[in-house]
Order: sequence, then structure tokens, then C-alpha cells
Amino acid sequence: MPYIKPEDRKELQEAFCDANNIKELGGFCDNAGELNYVITNIIHGYHKAKGGKYQHANDILGALEGAKLEFYRRIVAPYEDIKIVENGDV
Repeated sequence: MPYIKPEDRKELQEAFCDANNIKELGGFCDNAGELNYVITNIIHGYHKAKGGKYQHANDILGALEGAKLEFYRRIVAPYEDIKIVENGDV
């Protein structure tokens, strides 16, 4: 887990309570470390709530991998396609 300042943690924890939409949560993060902190806390909470078994850890890893692939497919790949048009292919 990223080791961010306690005051920054407090702000992020308060943001969880204030966010009206789950998609807004990422907007409260100022950098990759804070985003990692938020994601890590979500998955730790899920793992603990489910009982902390290996199957739950495996489920979390699968969800993270799926989220990573979906982000790449929907956000990164189209951006790269635009840049290929603008700058030429490798």
C-alpha cells in the first residue's frame, strides 16, 4: 500500500462518504499513490468482509485484472489509435 500522509488519508476517507457516484471517487485522488491507496483499501475491505479466504483473494485478483484490461480496451487503446494517426506508427 502506498504510504501517503495521514492528513491525505483522512481527506480520501472523507471523500468516500461525500461521493454521490462511485465514478467520482477517483477524482478525489491527486496522484497515483492516492489512487493506489483508495483501491487497496477497497480490496482489503472486501477481502476482510468475505472472510479472508484464498478464494476471495483470487476473486480480487481476477477483478483487478479484468478492470485493468477493460481500462486498456476502452481508454488506452483508443488514445493510442489517435496518437498513431497524429504521429505515425512505430
